[in-house]
Amino acid sequence: MTEKPVPVGVVGVGALGRHHARVWAALEGARLVGVHDTDAARAEAVATEFGCPACPALDSLLAEVQAVSVAVPTASHHAVARQALEKGRDVLLEKPMTATLAEADELVELAERVGARLQVGHIERFNPATEELLAAVKAPRFIEVHRLGSFSPRSLDVDVVLDLMVHDLDIVLALDGSRPTQIEAVGIPVLTPKVDIANARLKFESGLIANVTASRVSLEKVRKFRVFAPRTYVSADFTAREAQIFRLEAPDGSDRPRISSEKRGAPAEEPLKRQIEAFLRSVKDRSEPVVPGADGRRALALAHAILARMAEA
Repeated sequence: MTEKPVPVGVVGVGALGRHHARVWAALEGARLVGVHDTDAARAEAVATEFGCPACPALDSLLAEVQAVSVAVPTASHHAVARQALEKGRDVLLEKPMTATLAEADELVELAERVGARLQVGHIERFNPATEELLAAVKAPRFIEVHRLGSFSPRSLDVDVVLDLMVHDLDIVLALDGSRPTQIEAVGIPVLTPKVDIANARLKFESGLIANVTASRVSLEKVRKFRVFAPRTYVSADFTAREAQIFRLEAPDGSDRPRISSEKRGAPAEEPLKRQIEAFLRSVKDRSEPVVPGADGRRALALAHAILARMAEA
């Protein structure tokens, strides 16, 4: 007997939400039944492109689906996700999870109470380079991150810490897991009223030091994440979707250690598709999402702590 496809929808079909609709429309095991956006013309255009209805009202879309991608502006994340969760719908919520920690806490509690799956869209977790990084590194001691991009008019409702740096904060926390004990941070506005370039130096209970830089006013696009651990160094390039892994090895019978090197990854695999596929698996088998609401909340808390430290400087 053929398994019925999961009915899904997309709420918010701007630059990112349109790609959610694209992936859902082509994904085996799912059926894109509609999209919704406050801009009716945009919703109609995306619906026509991917062969589904445009739903003028959010309630009408939620009545037809089991799960939704939510890719609206950050300020609306909480209201839209709450409306979906209250109806028992599973939610893939773009990052940053919410505007405030109180809103994040409410969504995590609500999802647990109604038995819905809540996954946060930290897409770099699904980058093949990240998977190699997480598999190769144990007990990281020092992390150096550069996430630099040119100016874009999208995502200007939040500063660069919540727009870009939060990706890397999530990965740092996935690598280490201990509590941050010291935060030094600076950031300045350049082209917008909000912080456009920022640097944070973080110390954790484990002893890990992480130096994280994010910019949306750079001339070139850089997505580099470097990790130093005992006898291991990994340089991950999130744009190339590859990781270079170096290890100090002592061959049997030799007193001369040597450094081995190998490159791993899957450049052709689209992280967004892998993220949505993982969410669909969670929806189907009712398993814990790869990036549950608690992880999104944890990254958001660290981002807010960095912003608070900046405000003190």
